[in-house]
Amino acid sequence: MSQTAVIVSEEVREALHAGAPVVALESTIIAHGLPRPRNLAVAEELEALVRSGGAVPATIAVLDGKARVGLTKTDLERVAGDPDMRKLGHRDIAPALATGASGATTVSATAFLADRAGVRVFATGGLGGVHRGWTETQDESADLRLLARVGVTVVCAGVKSILDVPATLQRLETLGVTVIGYGTDRFPGFYLASSGEPVDWTVGSPAEVAAVMRAQDTVGEPYSSLIVANPVPVDEQLDPALHDRVLARSLDEARAEGVTGQAVTPFLLERLMRYTDGSSLEANLAAVRGNVRLAALIAAAYA
Repeated sequence: MSQTAVIVSEEVREALHAGAPVVALESTIIAHGLPRPRNLAVAEELEALVRSGGAVPATIAVLDGKARVGLTKTDLERVAGDPDMRKLGHRDIAPALATGASGATTVSATAFLADRAGVRVFATGGLGGVHRGWTETQDESADLRLLARVGVTVVCAGVKSILDVPATLQRLETLGVTVIGYGTDRFPGFYLASSGEPVDWTVGSPAEVAAVMRAQDTVGEPYSSLIVANPVPVDEQLDPALHDRVLARSLDEARAEGVTGQAVTPFLLERLMRYTDGSSLEANLAAVRGNVRLAALIAAAYA
């Protein structure tokens, strides 16, 4: 994709030109992850958190066949309010541009467009990963392979706990994607502060993350992303016993109802929200807020 295929907002362009900190934000959480009108309020809150950390927010979406890095207030309102807004992975960007479509960007599409625009730091909730039962389904998120192809620092709360976390970490290792724990030696479990799986490297400050990024710049190759695994605060995580009980019930129901393939993740997430009376959504938002705050500090330290 040529640089001209990505429209960077004036504010983001000026910040990048000046070497000022910028943080990319996905738009799927706005269009598909939250109920209206709360989704718009959260979108505006996340941009405000980036600014309070001294960085410029660059929310990313495709609107009328134009890939946009940095949205106006009107753009945000449109993404939040249009029920026909598509959900775009990085493989969908070219067809969306060619057909004049509009869509919210997932982790893979956001990281791809951020990389093309020169935005180094990206904050999200949780990554996709290897699904349970992979040996039968071969179901794996496009996020993983894409992150092995772009040089973005992704601040996240690990991967969704409904996935196969050990297999996901093994896949990231195979793809050569570096994973570091922020203030933890355990990989976070999205809704949970810990998945129980170890990480090889731990850092304790935004400056240390920035130092890793600069070391990546010095080495040059292999070119791949850096995952900063930032756990949700323990007092804001989903109760682990409730999580395990609800997840086991939801997996049983998915099998009983014959839910397979791409339908499994939304099915499990909906059941988690229903059976935890919305607590899973609040833990999700707590994780996203923490990641956005940290990403702004990392971007500032790197800049």
